[in-house]
This record gives sequence, structure tokens and C-alpha cells, in this order.
Amino acid sequence: MNYYSEIKNELINNEITKKVKDYSKNKSDLTTYYNVGKLLSEAGKHYGEGIIKDYSKKLTKELGRGYSNTRLKYMRQFYLFASKSPSVTDLLSYTHYCELIWFEDVNKINYYIKICIEQNLSVRQLREKIKNKEYERLDDTTKDKLINNTIPVVTDFIKNPIAIKNTTNKEIISEKVLQRIILEDLDNFLKELGNSFCYIANEYKIKIGNRYNYFAKEYLII
Repeated sequence: MNYYSEIKNELINNEITKKVKDYSKNKSDLTTYYNVGKLLSEAGKHYGEGIIKDYSKKLTKELGRGYSNTRLKYMRQFYLFASKSPSVTDLLSYTHYCELIWFEDVNKINYYIKICIEQNLSVRQLREKIKNKEYERLDDTTKDKLINNTIPVVTDFIKNPIAIKNTTNKEIISEKVLQRIILEDLDNFLKELGNSFCYIANEYKIKIGNRYNYFAKEYLII
């Protein structure tokens, strides 16, 4: 088999398909890069690891930029990833999967694929969740529910520990300062508590004896 010709044809056909049928771009990308990755994997077994670098040079010369050695290795890894992961769907883009293909934990992969679909996450948002180790901060009971397809409850997705960005540059802060930090970045704080909350208000003041106490108002679960 002429692996290079097959790879080149796959990439050219994909570019044509995306221009003619923009609505099927995700599916076309995923199918193409899976096929290219498979061919690269097979070519590597026949000719050695260096064949990817050779193909990269030839593709760049004939088709232009965008086919670097690194990008071809990502395609090969995507093939290996998709071969063992039944969760691959064209509801996500190839760029989404490039954030996940190096993970070995299938349950972790499935979690991020699931929340990307449910929350319509951009690649940037997915990258941020991975950086913040969102999956690792779920408790073991929640992870078991996800693995066994048991219906979770809202409180299952409260992260532990809750990540709050400290903007004071101090190691020890008071409760009042912590409250201010939370309110300054309230959107991210609520996301740490899950995704089924609608924020109502901040707090209200109650006088008890000779002093005022501040109580946070509730979040409405929808």
C-alpha cells in the first residue's frame, strides 16, 4: 500500500468536504483524522517512527502549512484513542479531543466528553476544567455513579476542595476577605458548586441583640 498517497487523498477530500458541507465539518474531521491516524500507525510499523517526519515534509511541500510532525502525531494518537473509546461523537470537535487523547483513564475521558456535550463547552472552557482538575476533585461516590450510569443529584458535583482564586497574595485571610474574594469571582464559585444553580442575591443583615449578623441568601435550584 502507498500510505503517503492514501493519507494525502484523505486530507484533500476532507478540505473539499468542509468547504461544500460546512454543517458536517466535525464528522468529516473526525473520520479523516481517524483514517489518517490509522494509516500513520500502520506506516510506522512498516517503516519506523521517522516516517511521520518524512510525510510531514512532503505534505507541507505539496499541500501547504498545517501538517507538522506534531500534528500528524496527534492524528495517530487520536486513532489510538478513538479505537478504545466508545464515547467519541461528532458533537465535539477534533480540537476538543486533542485535549483528551493523552489521558489513560477512560472514566476521566468519558466525564469530560459528557460535560462538554451537556454544557456546550468551548475548547478553552474544557481546557480550563482540565487544568483545574475538576474530575479529580469529585468524590469517589460521584465517580462510581458516573461509571455505573446512576442518576446523580446536584450535590454530587460540588468539588472537593472548592477552588477559589486568592487575589490578595496572603496565605491567611479573614472570613470577610474570603467573602469579598468569592463575590469578585462569583460566577466561577457557583460553577464549583455544580451547574444547577440560579443566583438570587448576595446577603441580608439581621440585628441580633446589639450586633448585626450577615446571612447569605439561598441559591435557587432549578
